[in-house]
Amino acid sequence: MTHGNSSSVSTYRWGPPDICPAGLILPLVDEREWSLSFRRTLYLLLLLYFFLGIAIVTDIFMSAIETITSKTKKVYLAKSKKKSHGSYNSVVAGGLRAEEPEVVEVRVWNDTVANLTLMALGTSAPEILLSVIETVGHNFEAGKLGPGTIVGSAAFNLLIITSICMLSLRPNETRRLARFKVFVVTSLFSFLAYVWLLVILQVSSPNVVDLWESAVTFALFPILTLFAYVADRGWCGLKVFTGSKNKRQLELGPLRSDETDKTALERNFFKEGKLDKDSLVAFVREVKRFPGLTDEDAAMLAASKLVNAQPHSAMWYRIGAVRSLSGSRRLEPILSTRLKQVYDVINEHPAAPDLGDVPSGPDTDKNAVIEFHAATVAVRETIGKFSVTVWRHGNLQPQARVRVESIDGTAVRGEDYVAINEIITFEENQREKQVIVEIMDDNKWEPNEEFFLRLSLIHDEDNSHVELGRISIMEVTIIDDDDPGVIAFEKRGLLVKESAGSVLVPVMRRGGSDGEVQVKYRTIDKSAISGRDYKGGAGSIRFKHGETRLMLEIDIINDFTPEKDECFEVELFDATGGARIGSINRTAVTITNDDAFNTVMDRLMVMTNANMDAIRVHSETWCQQLKNSMLVNGGDIENANNTDYLLHFLSFFWKVLFALIPPPGMFGGWLCFVVSLICIGGMTAFVGDIATRFGCLVHLDDTITAITVVALGTSLPDTFASATAARTSQTADSAIGNINGSNSVNVFLGLGLPWLLACIHHFRQGTQFEVQSGNLGFSVLMYSIASIVAISLLVTRRQLAACGKAELGGPRVTAAASAAILITLWLLYILFSVLQINGVIHM
Repeated sequence: MTHGNSSSVSTYRWGPPDICPAGLILPLVDEREWSLSFRRTLYLLLLLYFFLGIAIVTDIFMSAIETITSKTKKVYLAKSKKKSHGSYNSVVAGGLRAEEPEVVEVRVWNDTVANLTLMALGTSAPEILLSVIETVGHNFEAGKLGPGTIVGSAAFNLLIITSICMLSLRPNETRRLARFKVFVVTSLFSFLAYVWLLVILQVSSPNVVDLWESAVTFALFPILTLFAYVADRGWCGLKVFTGSKNKRQLELGPLRSDETDKTALERNFFKEGKLDKDSLVAFVREVKRFPGLTDEDAAMLAASKLVNAQPHSAMWYRIGAVRSLSGSRRLEPILSTRLKQVYDVINEHPAAPDLGDVPSGPDTDKNAVIEFHAATVAVRETIGKFSVTVWRHGNLQPQARVRVESIDGTAVRGEDYVAINEIITFEENQREKQVIVEIMDDNKWEPNEEFFLRLSLIHDEDNSHVELGRISIMEVTIIDDDDPGVIAFEKRGLLVKESAGSVLVPVMRRGGSDGEVQVKYRTIDKSAISGRDYKGGAGSIRFKHGETRLMLEIDIINDFTPEKDECFEVELFDATGGARIGSINRTAVTITNDDAFNTVMDRLMVMTNANMDAIRVHSETWCQQLKNSMLVNGGDIENANNTDYLLHFLSFFWKVLFALIPPPGMFGGWLCFVVSLICIGGMTAFVGDIATRFGCLVHLDDTITAITVVALGTSLPDTFASATAARTSQTADSAIGNINGSNSVNVFLGLGLPWLLACIHHFRQGTQFEVQSGNLGFSVLMYSIASIVAISLLVTRRQLAACGKAELGGPRVTAAASAAILITLWLLYILFSVLQINGVIHM
């Protein structure tokens, strides 16, 4: 069967041949007597409608992938020991409670591997399947539509989507790639992919693809995945890129290299994006500062906070874009204007109140517990080298080891301090070890800067008896100060539940941290009585040199009887070592009965979980999936507008049809993955026929149709998703970080797989697999030149202050100029490709 605009024999039993050849499926009816203009309009509308259908079924396919790649495993970390009455300790910055680090959930799939395998397949499935179906469906002969769509989509993704993302940001707002070295690896492979196409089409064996050439093309896909994984893990000297110099609020547990400041602030309320009652308590107390908010409003705000507390992939943004285009259920709660204002204010002031909720600690009879002596230290910039204390308690008999690492905050390694990454060993009965920290004096004025020291466990059999204490992260502040300091409480009052077990009272040393100082404390009964409601008394707190924040822990007695709120006070007095007592020398601790308290919070937990279930990416049952498909905005009629109703009407058939696919919640998402992939294949078979017949009716070569109409149609959801990711994410990774990876996968799978199948078929037949390099080779050459210019532009922008030192955004003039360059490159690519196909340019 011939292709394109060439003549073909009629497939009808009677009458003259049709103006266009038959495809794999079409025509379904006799169209010869229809007017040409009507047929052109019909096929154009059909093409657009099937693009919408492909986007919707791909949304379900990606939901399955999101379900698969979001699988987590539990990593168990050490608990902290509850201190006895009158002792002191510190907590991790941000008010981290001791029970939270016990179990940390980490993703089973590496993000980079997931992006380049399942997620790249999700975004590129239509183009890949179009190429496979075209080749296999035409007796393993090469076609024009599939390869042209792959190259055209690559050009559109790199040039147009990047320019749109660049213009989506406000003036002087920037987005910088956090995983820059992964971007470099994928860019190199993308360039290699298209250079390799030129080699096999025009150099190695012109107009013929040999079996070994197709095999190498396909094999480059796992090789790309391996290299990107190596870059992401920091092996072979490739250290994970850490682009931000801004202070991060660190939590105990794994520090994600791609965690942004925004995500870290969100996690002050909801650790790791998980909902728990204590976090909800802190959040609701913050929300209740705003008058007129109901519990339902608080639950809606909490759901929004939870969504933003979770890191999102490019897949999540693409699913959201498709649902916006089809009037389907959204992935984020829709806030009213009033709630949006409250939410913005909360984001500006993210610190949560202390609840003093501290659980029981680790098994100190069996295990050695290692932690820093204090959570914070402050030193002068001119100090040079100083030591911080790491101490061990619990089981002191065996040898114990722990790793100490430094992590940038506003202070940067190599500029403000010397990086630390070492293992310290406690010998038998040894309680303390000193870690030497070196501060670099740059002889210029700077505001106070801080970085962090983190303890992490060494996992081997000889070290299995070691646990981390509550103070596994220390904040080091670099200041110009030689004063012993002023000692005072951090807050004038604290609220603690009666069942909390103990309350942690923060004691601060401000205005200086030189030398070792001591301060006495005592408890004062008010309505709460020592011995009945709490374990009071007197004692002293000792700050070592440089330490600036310690915790006084006081046990709370739960008598299990309903009673009114009670309070007691703690007073600081008699500071030594030259230190002075500050103005907040007393703090009040209120013990609240948590019986009624828990009833209110349980109700809020239910409402918040209901809001989260309403915006979940995937459905668990067929009934839920069908219901969501039939209702505008997934049933959220209150927040639906006229545009949502129109889009829902246009996409209703596709949404109901594809709601019959097994939901992603079944069998871990794999059944949905397979069925939806088959559906995408069927849809692309129709699209291939429709596009070919439309091109024939308007006298366009298949290659021109592919690099323009089909490429734009398949890339439209990615455009909306990337623009949204650029605006809402704090880095450029979700917006443009996966473009080169997807372009590489398009070649390695979209051309490598069908060509490999065709070469095997022709090898068995004793023939050659011919691929005419004329149009395809020229299109690949034009794209390769454009990609070199585009990637060079992005790398240059990263280094130039005039561009904001970022790939996206910056000053409006340079952002607009960069976008204009990229758009011009795409227009030139289309223009030269059309001229070559029409014989104006000869190659």
